[in-house]
Amino acid sequence: MKAFLKHLRYVLTENPVTLVAGSMFLMLILLGLFGPWIVPYDPLASSPAALQPPSAQHWFGTDQLGRDVFSRVIVATRLDLTIAIVAVALSFVAGSVFGSIAGFYGGWADRIVGRVTDTIMAFPLFVLAMGIVAALGNTVENIVYATAIINFPFYARVARAEVNVRRGAGFVQAARLAGNSDLRLLATQIYPNVLPPMMVQVSLNMGWAILNAAGLSFIGLGVRPPTPEWGIMVAEGATYIVSGEWWLALFPGLALMLAVFCFNLLGDGLRDLIDPRQRT
Repeated sequence: MKAFLKHLRYVLTENPVTLVAGSMFLMLILLGLFGPWIVPYDPLASSPAALQPPSAQHWFGTDQLGRDVFSRVIVATRLDLTIAIVAVALSFVAGSVFGSIAGFYGGWADRIVGRVTDTIMAFPLFVLAMGIVAALGNTVENIVYATAIINFPFYARVARAEVNVRRGAGFVQAARLAGNSDLRLLATQIYPNVLPPMMVQVSLNMGWAILNAAGLSFIGLGVRPPTPEWGIMVAEGATYIVSGEWWLALFPGLALMLAVFCFNLLGDGLRDLIDPRQRT
């Protein structure tokens, strides 16, 4: 643990961009955990002060029902992060397992995984997510499943390619001659070297997952109102931009942009943190 913390400190201090992205990610996690308890107003409570511009009382203004936009933006962090983290975790686990099996054994396993990933990638991914949610119903669970399905091919392909390259490496053959089983070879020799490029993909997919959830909500297939969610808030605020109430769409859109920007910057740092070769 001490060695890991030392390496973590080295990664954060060596690359200022990683430090900034890590700080932003920590802020998002803290807002997701404690947001409902630190906001000044109930995000679902209406008031007579509708469509008020940003002020000392309402930092981000109020919406058409008099709800505090700042409180809704902060509380929405938990839902959007939860959808992204759970969906990416599901696709990461499934994609890495099936991709590793396909790359290690080849044959029918490789053909089946390849055909599944090709079928998913044949569709525009957002359109496929729309179809899945429309067929199953626009609940949070179905949004998570749809997002996980469209992200599955990225991990399966990366894992398959990386394992296929390394299964014949000298250190793997040496471990095989030492009597290690195939499962042990995958878990202890190959998979730790496959993780670094996959962690970069994780950070990118986190941003895409948040955008996907927000996009589904924007077109009415995502989370249902009045639940605070960035995509819903942007969609509701877009109708008021022409009449001058710019803050309704600006602040949730800005939160969405910063979250995606954070995850895009975080990729290199995660790679350096996980890569065994970086610990020497």
